[in-house]
Amino acid sequence: MDEKLQEAPGLRDQIPQVCAADAPKTGLRRDLSTRQVSMIAIAGTIGTGLFLGTGRSLAQGGPASILICYVVIGFIVYITLILLGELATQYPVAGSFTVYASRFFSPSYAFALSWNYWFNDAVSVASDLTAAQLVLEYWTDWYPWVISILFLVFLLSINALSVRSYGEMEYLLSLLKVVTIVVFIIMGALVNAGVNREHRYIGGENWRLPGAPFVDGIAGFARVLVTASFAYGGTESLAVTAGETRNPTRNMPRVVRTVFWRILLFYILSILMIGLNGGSHPYLSVDLSDGVSHAVPYTYPNLSNRSTTTSPFTIVFLEAGSNVAASFMNTVILTSVLSAGNHALYAGTRILYSLSTSSPRLAPQFFSYTTSSGVPLWALLGTASISALCFASSFLAWLSIGIASWRFRKAWLAQGRPLSEMKFRASWTWPWGAPFVVISVSLIILFQGWTSFYHTFSPVDFISLYIELPVMVLMTLFWFLVRHRHSLIYQRWFGVSESSDNTIYTSEAAEPSGVSSSHPTGKHDYKELVDIKTVDLLADEHTEDERDVEDDAVRAARRKGRWGWAWRIYETIA
Repeated sequence: MDEKLQEAPGLRDQIPQVCAADAPKTGLRRDLSTRQVSMIAIAGTIGTGLFLGTGRSLAQGGPASILICYVVIGFIVYITLILLGELATQYPVAGSFTVYASRFFSPSYAFALSWNYWFNDAVSVASDLTAAQLVLEYWTDWYPWVISILFLVFLLSINALSVRSYGEMEYLLSLLKVVTIVVFIIMGALVNAGVNREHRYIGGENWRLPGAPFVDGIAGFARVLVTASFAYGGTESLAVTAGETRNPTRNMPRVVRTVFWRILLFYILSILMIGLNGGSHPYLSVDLSDGVSHAVPYTYPNLSNRSTTTSPFTIVFLEAGSNVAASFMNTVILTSVLSAGNHALYAGTRILYSLSTSSPRLAPQFFSYTTSSGVPLWALLGTASISALCFASSFLAWLSIGIASWRFRKAWLAQGRPLSEMKFRASWTWPWGAPFVVISVSLIILFQGWTSFYHTFSPVDFISLYIELPVMVLMTLFWFLVRHRHSLIYQRWFGVSESSDNTIYTSEAAEPSGVSSSHPTGKHDYKELVDIKTVDLLADEHTEDERDVEDDAVRAARRKGRWGWAWRIYETIA
């Protein structure tokens, strides 16, 4: 990047000069390592949805439906992460996909998406604390609200110290989940092969039960498809860390490649073991018409109750001979809840911070304040103060990533920049990757509520599944009207004027694609759809600093050393 600027001196003057509120002078610190970022993504995805929700999916759809649905949704998420990786590597900023939606698509849509996603993260903290109360009731009913307060203080303290302390805590909490899943996969394979209390080979018996492997036909498949989509929710949040990741040019592509395969393998192998396993424990097994006991068939009693005692993980551990399986799984689920709450608090804080530093500014400026250790304190407190309803916004996040990537790629080609200048490019996804994500996720959003019409119409299910769509439309329309018609409201609310908004452009610089300077008095012609021919593709590009170069040199030396093979294994696993 610096070489290109030296060759063309006039080019540097054309790059927008960013005020102190924005990167790289944001106050945020690039202290997250690849190891921590990888685990943060896992923490935001693997939780109660896998440990408890898979039992309900198995009961509703059968072993074949659950396996196929998780593979299909997993492939969609994989392409989505590849697209997000391209953007996050080229523009590693706090806020991630919400910033890209504003930059390459529509500021009003980005306003609705950002606040929606922030609200989701903020209230997820409250819901996770409530879930922690329920989990603790397995051992004690001692003042559960006191325990929730203690957990909240603990999470606030971790996040208020530094991003490094947050990353290390997430790494430790996520490591327990990963170890549990690996042990479960090994134990599941052994139980299936005959290492169970009846010493009987099971194989694929559960796939041949009456009604299996597709339970309730298309309706069961549709239910599991929606459940699988929600289970993968959170993978997109790994790019929220891009603004605080060390050497993002090198590390973000590495994280995108490794994280997805870890998550996919954890899910697919776990679900395969759940669908295949059968056993003979008299208190767990179900005697069907064939007179044979099956440990985790789709007909297992109360399998859909989302209880630790009927979790497929608990059942398999019991089949392997563990008498403390329920207590162990409760411990894992408790740490999963804390990890999810910690992750949601971090992600919500960074989203709110990015809203206050974006251009145009989408949140009051005081949320951009950071402490000396690089913590956006007011954004942290604002996020922690919310405890209301929760929207499921991962679908819209994936859709937005697809749209932003689609327009980013079109802008790159329209402005004549060579593909070799991209810091990370998944060439095999060009040009179909972005349209594929947009179309497939749109279909999932539209058809996710199909089951609410099946047999009898359920108004409650219909509203809960589709309420977010009108909310997004109304928020998008609200912001469009505020910016387009009532700029005075915007100025008074956010304490800024049009001429002194978050980004200060030099006299030679091109203006942002959403604003026109034809009205020097502050009124402007507001362009809602970003022009891909004029959008700035140079701003926010990361240039490697001395620490990045040093990290690369250390890593290369380790790989070439005597224990290079061990370091490669460590980098793959850790």
